[in-house]
Amino acid sequence: MPLWKLYHTADTLNDEQKTELAERITKNVYFRLPAFYVAVVFQEIKQGDFYIGGKPAERFVRIWIDHIARSLPTPELRESWLSRAREAIEPMFKELGISWEFHVDETSRDLWLIQGLVPPMPNTEQEVKWKTENKPSPYEVDTIAGN
Repeated sequence: MPLWKLYHTADTLNDEQKTELAERITKNVYFRLPAFYVAVVFQEIKQGDFYIGGKPAERFVRIWIDHIARSLPTPELRESWLSRAREAIEPMFKELGISWEFHVDETSRDLWLIQGLVPPMPNTEQEVKWKTENKPSPYEVDTIAGN
């Protein structure tokens, strides 16, 4: 699962913009994953509770991304992913005059379940099935391989 947590100053994003961002993140950044893997959470921070450099922030979004379904082990993969992520958010933020920053944490798959199921390994028949059906379904887990 990628989980995007967008912490934003008050009145920075409306509901339409949030929907558009969630769709762009899902379709443009994670097109290879089952769509239901992608979670996007918007957390509005009230005026006076968000500070940058010791001063109250205005029109700012801080994004914290957790990756579990995939990792980005090579410079080439990281560069490609960063490009897609930037393309998903930057045009809107630039148009709206929003300053932004993000970081990515990569988490081990070892303690990850969806609906009580161990998610299939990347690019397997079962993952393709989950992507096609856009939902998890039970399957035989290979405990020797760790999944």
